[in-house]
Amino acid sequence: MGCKTDKPEQNTTKLELNKLSRVTKVTVNNTKGKSQLLVNNQPFYIKGAGLEFGNIPALAKHKGNSFRTWRTENGEQSGKEVLDEAHKYGLMVTMGIEVARERHGFDYNDEAAVKEQKERIRKEVLEFKDHPALLIWAIGNELNLKYTNSKVWDAVNDISKMIHEIDPNHPTTTTLAGFSEEVVKDIKERCADIDILSYQLYGSINKLPQILKHYGLTGRPYMVTEWGATGHWEVPKTSWDIPIEENSTVKAANYLKRYEIAIEPDTTQCLGSYVFLWGQKQERTPTWYGVFLEDGKETESVDVMHYIWNKKWPKNRTPQVESFTINDKTAYESIILEAQQEQVAFIKIQDFENDKINYNWELLLESTDLKDGGDKEERPESININITSNKNGELKFKSPKKGMYRLFAYADDGNNHAATANIPFKVE
Repeated sequence: MGCKTDKPEQNTTKLELNKLSRVTKVTVNNTKGKSQLLVNNQPFYIKGAGLEFGNIPALAKHKGNSFRTWRTENGEQSGKEVLDEAHKYGLMVTMGIEVARERHGFDYNDEAAVKEQKERIRKEVLEFKDHPALLIWAIGNELNLKYTNSKVWDAVNDISKMIHEIDPNHPTTTTLAGFSEEVVKDIKERCADIDILSYQLYGSINKLPQILKHYGLTGRPYMVTEWGATGHWEVPKTSWDIPIEENSTVKAANYLKRYEIAIEPDTTQCLGSYVFLWGQKQERTPTWYGVFLEDGKETESVDVMHYIWNKKWPKNRTPQVESFTINDKTAYESIILEAQQEQVAFIKIQDFENDKINYNWELLLESTDLKDGGDKEERPESININITSNKNGELKFKSPKKGMYRLFAYADDGNNHAATANIPFKVE
């Protein structure tokens, strides 16, 4: 998923963590109502990204200073390997701890199972608690999603207490998928031991300041541990109920606007954020949430994060999408085609440096493996495109047989950057 990059430049604004050989002491300081994260007594504002299998060197190169994970063992790298690589590049890690979800069948009334889970987590904490790249423990992910048993928060609180007993050097958090009266009430009553609350919102993140005020959470230190593209549940749909993905340029503009409205202004309680996702994943489509493409190319959202973290744009910018149509219609016009007829797709691109643009196309069946909460989805099948002409962003092709599809366009500048857009269409 990641791409090879040059060795990152020295970031003089970061702690020189790769020179530390001792345990990192992390605290949440509150002075005159202002919360601040301290790493070895130095202020540390999180400029981070969610990163499970993504490009750690590129994060350092673009001057991020931290990343979060969702579990200690991701199936490809051990927790130690992840922390060691972070340490190598001067990055700090909010380490995720896998906590069972009720929506996956876990029963928080089962005391034996809850105890067994806690003991498993104890071993994980003992294994990694002294690593110098460790920043924060994130206990579970979106445990409020479709939950009904409030005892899950008792379990989270007990885990937090256990962590504090065996690891006095790192604070704890738990991440919430949105808000409700019930979950806020449960968190306030049952999760007093948690040091930092973490919020995860997408298209609705611009309302975060008002939401925190409404729920009486303005006095608590917090992080935004997921934010980014407009969610597939938040966008307009075709007439046959398929979500329409924003192109990479619209996404990038939204990333910047959302950061400037919802995250940057709170200098009192917000400890920083983790943009989602510094990598690539299949969720509704292969391009929806990742700021990288499958081949490792950077999208325009990486440019935006570079600007946010450095207050200046990268020297070479990613191409931008001006428009994308099939038969002069956009995705928002619910395109229905007749089988085996010639169609014309056209993507209009502009590039800041006028780099030569290479165009690639892909046709996928509409995804049917649809999950919740970021659970693993299978990539839909790629369909051979019957091309009659392909030149300078214009593709003439014969429509496939009856079904639901997405046509993807990729425009790269030869400098490891690419713009992308897709249009869902139906063949009758």
